Amino acid sequence: MIVTKKSLPRRTFLRGMGVTLALPLLDAMTPAFAANAKPVVRLGFVYVPNGIIMEKWTPATEGADFQFASTMKSLEPFRERLLVFSGLAQVQGRALGDGAGDHARAGATFLTGVHPKKSEVTIQAGISADQIAARELSKHTQFASLELGIESNQLAGGCDSGYSCAYTNTVSWRSATTPLPVENNPRAIFERLFGDGESTDAASRLAMINKQRSLLDYVTGSLNRLGSTLGASDRTKLNEYTDSIRDIERRIQKAEQQNASVKLPVMERPTAVPDEFEDHVKMVMDLQVLAYQTDMTRVITLMMAREGSNRPYRNLGISDGHHNLTHHQNDPEKITKIIKINEVQVKLYGYLLERLKATPDGEGNLLDNSLILYGSSISDGNLHTHHDLPIVLAGGGGGQVKGNRHLRFPKETPLNNLLLSMVNKAGVPVEKFGDSTGTMDCLANV
Repeated sequence: MIVTKKSLPRRTFLRGMGVTLALPLLDAMTPAFAANAKPVVRLGFVYVPNGIIMEKWTPATEGADFQFASTMKSLEPFRERLLVFSGLAQVQGRALGDGAGDHARAGATFLTGVHPKKSEVTIQAGISADQIAARELSKHTQFASLELGIESNQLAGGCDSGYSCAYTNTVSWRSATTPLPVENNPRAIFERLFGDGESTDAASRLAMINKQRSLLDYVTGSLNRLGSTLGASDRTKLNEYTDSIRDIERRIQKAEQQNASVKLPVMERPTAVPDEFEDHVKMVMDLQVLAYQTDMTRVITLMMAREGSNRPYRNLGISDGHHNLTHHQNDPEKITKIIKINEVQVKLYGYLLERLKATPDGEGNLLDNSLILYGSSISDGNLHTHHDLPIVLAGGGGGQVKGNRHLRFPKETPLNNLLLSMVNKAGVPVEKFGDSTGTMDCLANV
């Protein structure tokens, strides 16, 4: 909150802040790409918590035509679009003198490769790969990125051994000090993309755009008057807030440039959060595909559960909490239950891939023109290890990536090397971020 001795109507400031945090309607319903246009690469990052039983994950053979292990067996139909990686690590997720808190560090490092500051108040990590891509790709879309989730989107308070909930509840960081909250309500996601009214026709969407411009003009004027009265710390906060205002202005301009009369894809407006976990995930994934299809954004993260999640999976006959089970101490019964959870999560990832494959895009489909990473920043949940991570990459990257391979890298090769390669494949030239040491030849042009 910005505190000033000047008399500023609190209602006005909160109203402006509400617009900044959750602008409800922008129109970007344009056909994604002409038939002969060069494919545009979409990036996706799907996170699962608490590690995986690696013996049931890692393929039995390396190279082409590898043998799927049981947990990944459901992905076999997508073999030609899959790369499985072994040996990758996020070593900055280790304690490094900070004691307990591996789940918080896992979430914070997954897409950053930066060791987070241990604090529940003064948080600090690093910019994440998705946001590096979003900075550049947002020139072409109304939304720089979407941060989606299934569980808690709380960023305040403590969630793991003295670490802020920001570290466990999101994997997306706009800057070292700015975590981005996930949206877990399908209706809210839909309304953010396509409007909060009952009508999504062109005239209604344009009317909302004009209303948003009026609100922004009002808020911006108040901010300009306020800026000269603040100290250095509050001016920094105000600058971050103003950056968000500018992003909204960019999105409004983009909406006006695009054809507001383009018809929306057919999808029933979500009414509530589904009761069942799998239904919830599938609905959010359907919206993810829709956002790609309509070119609302080209960068999306999805947390299938918050890091350290203790969700029970009663539809699988599992009443124990997921996190509790991962501290299995080699109990065969607990390990069996974890394997079932791992398999369901992978099948849901397969659902996303199938939806992308079924959606035409240019001369191919969305899976052909995407790079969708799936994995965790913990491998062995019992020991909290941050090396030899479970990582798989799906998609053709617009014809740039060859699948059907299991690739093993030297121990503790930075996961950020893969992330860096993905960002580059999306047309965002970056030489280094986090603890990356270079790009991966395996993603060289094919």
